[in-house]
Amino acid sequence: MKFQIMHESKGRVRLRAMQNRMSIEQADLLEAWLLSLPGVDRVSVHERICGITINFHGDRSALYRKLAAFSYKVAAPAGKSGTGSSRAMNRQYKEKLISQVVSHFLRAAFLPDPLRCLITACQVLPRIWKAAGTLIKGKLTVDVLDGISLGVSMLTGDFSTAGSVVFLLGIGETLDEWTHKKSVADLAKSMSLQIDQVWQSTKDGSQILTPIDQIKPDDLIIVHTGHVIPLDGILEQGEVMLNQASLTGESVPVAKRPGSAVYAGSVVEEGNCIVRVTGGAGENRYDRIVRMIEESERLNSGAENRAYDLADRLVPWCLGGSLLTLALTGNTTRAVSVLMVDFSCALKLSMPLSVLSAMREAGNHKITVKGGRFLEKLSQADSIIFDKTGTLTHACPTVGSVVPFNGNNAAEMLRTAACLEEHFPHSVANAVVSAARERGLDHEEMHSEVEYVVAHGIATRIGSDRVIIGSRHFIFDDENVSIALEDQALFESLDQRYSWLYLAIGGILSAAIGILDPLRPEAVEAVKSLHESGFSRIVMLTGDSRNTASAIASQLGLDDFRAEVLPEDKAVYIQQEQQQDHTVVMVGDGINDAPALSRADIGIAIGSGASIAREVSDIVIAAEDLQELVLVRKLSEKLMKRIDRNYRFVLGFNGLLILFGAFGILAPSASALLHNTSTLLLSLDCMTDLMPKR
Repeated sequence: MKFQIMHESKGRVRLRAMQNRMSIEQADLLEAWLLSLPGVDRVSVHERICGITINFHGDRSALYRKLAAFSYKVAAPAGKSGTGSSRAMNRQYKEKLISQVVSHFLRAAFLPDPLRCLITACQVLPRIWKAAGTLIKGKLTVDVLDGISLGVSMLTGDFSTAGSVVFLLGIGETLDEWTHKKSVADLAKSMSLQIDQVWQSTKDGSQILTPIDQIKPDDLIIVHTGHVIPLDGILEQGEVMLNQASLTGESVPVAKRPGSAVYAGSVVEEGNCIVRVTGGAGENRYDRIVRMIEESERLNSGAENRAYDLADRLVPWCLGGSLLTLALTGNTTRAVSVLMVDFSCALKLSMPLSVLSAMREAGNHKITVKGGRFLEKLSQADSIIFDKTGTLTHACPTVGSVVPFNGNNAAEMLRTAACLEEHFPHSVANAVVSAARERGLDHEEMHSEVEYVVAHGIATRIGSDRVIIGSRHFIFDDENVSIALEDQALFESLDQRYSWLYLAIGGILSAAIGILDPLRPEAVEAVKSLHESGFSRIVMLTGDSRNTASAIASQLGLDDFRAEVLPEDKAVYIQQEQQQDHTVVMVGDGINDAPALSRADIGIAIGSGASIAREVSDIVIAAEDLQELVLVRKLSEKLMKRIDRNYRFVLGFNGLLILFGAFGILAPSASALLHNTSTLLLSLDCMTDLMPKR
């Protein structure tokens, strides 16, 4: 396909597609395809003029070569975003606005007065009827104020003012609806499931990793323990325990058997299953998220709810002010001018838009926030608690030392440990298996069926001996493993830089495997920045030994730590902190962190961690950088400052308009124009980014 270069500058190029007409679908496809190219930062496609603006970094000539090879047919698979586009919606509202403006001024210019009055009456009567219905229900809302002001203008024969007011109200409603829907669409897009591929079961029983957008209804997909069900479907094979908290809010897992319906976003806590898909990608999760954002009360922040309550409480005062103005002046125009100004529009629109915009901005930084109230709570939080492995570290541990006991050989003990650990692949197990592989130690099956004890270790039998591997608590406290007398000194001298994994055979300690889990390179600086952002307590909870945890806490500059804790202990610790009036943030990444993430005031999951941790959390940090925690904290604080500023502006500016109307300085149409314009400008300001571009 050919493109004409219209303008070039450093890191930016403006092009025109050499085609007569570009459809909305083609514009969406081209934009998605361009965004998928390496080095492309931002793209804007204008379908009406076939124009494209690209911001990029890297080789310009390489970008041009890619563009020269572009075609809509070839780009179709790569350009599917699965989350919908707001382009059609934007065009719809633009055309609606233009139609409203053009029709209003054409009527004013060319229609005779009697016909204009008749059209105005037809436009005003539905609003008066709506106001009457609201009053009958015993409610006082802004619809009542609008209906009374329009009714008074009609009764006094001021059809010109009534026509101008109903026109401005219509424009304001269209703009309000447009800005809100756009914010919701942008947010929903950022919150969609980040699943690109699924395991598909074929007719011959094999498993193929397949792009999710190629999955069709009636296809079979395989979902394993700890993973999210990506598409709606019917359970075909397997019995599973399903966590549907993201759908129903109920955290207790539900048993599902063949024939049961399962839904996208649910997490398989226990078991594996095969699901027969009933809806393709984009047909369920996106719609559910949009409904959740628009309808779910749990998304509203306290600031939003306070704005709604205040707006409703101010309506009777506006009505009373209008009646008082009429009683004191006897001037209906002044009374109508007061009615034209209300606090409801600006308060009820600007607050949700501020929250939605902040959530959308967080999404641009690969941070998913599941509700406005979590941003508000985060701005108030004073304690933050970290899991260690996978959170403060990269969860890529390595074996640093193998110490044999009871006369055993180090290589043979590592071989045995790898044979057990390969059945339950987590970060520590992978480290053991990798260490054996690197040392050329093959480990054929030598044991009976293995048993995995959650958060403790693994147990099996080799011959007649019970073999266990796991944490110190599991080995020595739960299993009462003994240490040979001649090994006591060696055991007590184990290097405390390592986290030790213990292997016991026949009830006697046979080996200790030292695990190193290096800290994330940004962890020290991130903890320092979190202290500076206002967190008075930064705590680490870990299953590691006290000596290992103490060394890490000292290195990071933490305020406190707890070592050798179980998953349920983390949740109990958080509850104790909350009882001391702390607002607690929990940051974790594993299945074992799920209880603590649910218990905390704000649960933050690392995106690279377990699916269940992401689902039960309130915020998900997808980026591999703990500094994102600092960013979302600052974002929440800036959001609350914006909301406070909006309160002051709305009350101050609209209060002035009411005074000007009462003293006859502003006519009703001017009051309505200034009120709607200020609401629109405030709404547009609320949609701007809170944080500077990085």
